[in-house]
Amino acid sequence: MPSGVSIEFTGLSKSFGKVHAVSDLSFTVQPGRVTGFLGPNGAGKTTTLRMLLNLVKPSSGTATFGGVAYANLDAPLATVGTALEAASFHPGRTARSHLRLYARAAGIDQSRVDTTLELVGLASYGSRRVGGYSLGMRQRLGLAFALLGDPGVLVLDEPINGLDPEGIRWIRMFLGELAAQGRTVLVSSHMLSEVQQTVDEVVIIAKGRLVYQGALASLEQGTRVVVDALDRPGLRTALAGAGAAVSDVDTGLAVTGLTAPEIGLTALRAGIALNLLAPEAEGLEKIFLKLVGEDVNA
Repeated sequence: MPSGVSIEFTGLSKSFGKVHAVSDLSFTVQPGRVTGFLGPNGAGKTTTLRMLLNLVKPSSGTATFGGVAYANLDAPLATVGTALEAASFHPGRTARSHLRLYARAAGIDQSRVDTTLELVGLASYGSRRVGGYSLGMRQRLGLAFALLGDPGVLVLDEPINGLDPEGIRWIRMFLGELAAQGRTVLVSSHMLSEVQQTVDEVVIIAKGRLVYQGALASLEQGTRVVVDALDRPGLRTALAGAGAAVSDVDTGLAVTGLTAPEIGLTALRAGIALNLLAPEAEGLEKIFLKLVGEDVNA
């Protein structure tokens, strides 16, 4: 089973003339977790990932895999799997021929081609020309390419874009399984709502600078959860005793300071059966927009 290594960004900066795309960016992505790399369009995410993968030269700073730059990796595809452009495959070739070509060039056993097509749900479409693929199918093919070398690290740019609800559920479970195997999974997105059920930790940048890094649950501490029970007074007392701020709303109690799982556990310990537990995801999105400096009322 391949094991992941940490991805380390240290003082990473990139300027294009007078435009500072990335400024003194430092953070670490750990193995065994799905980390979301978030920020609005134009925040510097793609430039950062391209510097990580030796596609753009930094103005200063470093980006490494376990302390080794991508250009110095002995077997890049067996160490790092990438999916930056799902639509970059030649439309006249089949998915299988694309993967066979890449496998041959990288010295990867051809058996991995059918294995990865099966893993991403494209086994029945491997002989179809990519020009007939939907955007969601191209996303899956991009993921198959990323997995071709059975790498310990995955770097994926907007992998949920274009997927239908079933595809979104599938990729959330799939990425979680890859992280549970000990791999390092870095997933970029411009929307927190797209990945909030997928990631364990988030790194948020705006205008090329780091604005937040930490567990998603820490951000959720600032969101509101509406909860109710037949024993509403007892529930209020239990939640207040756990350090939550509690106020009345039409449908029950509005709670901040605790996540939904923490509220459920508090009620369970108090012997109170809940009949409503509704996190307000919109509140989490507003926190994200506030962090990146966007108008939450737009």
